[in-house]
Amino acid sequence: MSSAAEPVRRARAGGPRPPGSPADPPGLAESARRLADGGTTSVALVGAVLSRVEAGRDTLNAFRHLRADAALAEAAEADRRLAAGERLPLLGVPVAVKDDTDVAGMPTYFGCDGALPPATADGEAVRRLRAAGAVVVGKTNSCELGQWAFTEGPAFGATRNPWNPAHTPGGSSGGSAAAVAAGLVPAALGSDGAGSIRIPAAWTHLVGIKPQRGRISVHPYDDAFQGLTVNGPLARTVADAALLLDAAAGPHPGDPHRPPAVDAFGAARRDPGRLRIGLALRPPLTLTRTAPHPEVVRAVTALAEALARLGHQVEEARPRYGLIGLAFVPRATAGIAERAASHPEPGLLDPRTRSALRTGTRLGGRVVRAARAREVRQHRRIGDFFDRGAGVSGSGHGSGFDVLLTPTTAAPPPRIGAHDGLSAWRTDLAMTAACPYAWPWNVLGWPGINVPAGFTRDGLPVGAQLLGPSRSEARLISLAAQLEADRRWYEHRPPVPDTPTAGGR
Repeated sequence: MSSAAEPVRRARAGGPRPPGSPADPPGLAESARRLADGGTTSVALVGAVLSRVEAGRDTLNAFRHLRADAALAEAAEADRRLAAGERLPLLGVPVAVKDDTDVAGMPTYFGCDGALPPATADGEAVRRLRAAGAVVVGKTNSCELGQWAFTEGPAFGATRNPWNPAHTPGGSSGGSAAAVAAGLVPAALGSDGAGSIRIPAAWTHLVGIKPQRGRISVHPYDDAFQGLTVNGPLARTVADAALLLDAAAGPHPGDPHRPPAVDAFGAARRDPGRLRIGLALRPPLTLTRTAPHPEVVRAVTALAEALARLGHQVEEARPRYGLIGLAFVPRATAGIAERAASHPEPGLLDPRTRSALRTGTRLGGRVVRAARAREVRQHRRIGDFFDRGAGVSGSGHGSGFDVLLTPTTAAPPPRIGAHDGLSAWRTDLAMTAACPYAWPWNVLGWPGINVPAGFTRDGLPVGAQLLGPSRSEARLISLAAQLEADRRWYEHRPPVPDTPTAGGR
């Protein structure tokens, strides 16, 4: 077999594996259960994570930095607390966070090159994870300032997809996605400003939750990227993602967005009831005339058929997105400009980032304020699509839907290096063509979940979005859990590499 065919062979080698095998490390909830029952120790779990990360450094290249010594010390302390009878939701469980999130004592590079000072305090999400007992083992790679749906850059190389290392895991939370999909960590925190959780989750066969704006604090980056960006979990199962969401959720006292609390883990164990679900394969209006790849259409249609078989009313639908992109572009570029302007060595930034900085500076101020002012009307127009009631079996659902089902991306994951050398404009066009579905929900600030939808004939994962109106995480999580019980996507894992391949650096 030729070397060019090897990545495809390796991808096709993935599939069901017996739970509990060496290639099948425990998930988040299972890790917490084993620790509480005395079936393992935090030092053992954290040590195994660190070993797996080091083994994958030249293949996946998922982590920017590890906290090896600090994490092992915290694990030993967690074991002492467990032995003394203390119980917390994630006491002693290893997790990872994306490198746009402050961890005390570590620089927050956010995909950039150069010398940046270490953070003096944990971000609020990390503080809450620690309060739940989690051990943060390190920070995962992101593309520069989270701009693109690939995780590559001169500062760290290329992060690779564990299903096929010739392809990207997506971005910008690609390091978190690759780490979880490969079983390096049981779950990880990412962030989503235009699909940056949902896109890599789709391309690595994971559950990725973009929660309601403000559900998980982004402090100290309040109102991040002009309100587009939220933090959220990536995991192999709905229950694991919900558990991490609960642990990280909650506001900082200074946060401008403070939705009421939700019991995500409880929602993952509840029946969603019978729902009216709109299937929308047509993307919002873009300049690319994007049409979804036939294999994406096939996979998402099969998912819709599964939902109908489970008793839901599934119909084709056409949400009224309108010209929502006119509100997204100023907010996104202004957010990039705000972060890029704070870099101490701007000459080290990617030329495409410097172009976005100039555009965002021009579109700041009055244009951004006008874009944000349109959000109320966008809520009203797109909100008309949804039923605020209790579903088809409830009283008076009218003409609205409970959930919107769309592809997460229009295309399977691109190859590593596919966007090298492109201008800022051509890169943005390529990203818009591949990923036209996710970003409207960032403008709205509403929740969405990527669920695995299957694989292309070449073994590359694709995903589907379950989208809802404001503060609808519980319904979406319950529906995703029901679908997971039927589809059992967690049984499919990437192939275990036989030998190291040409790596990420």
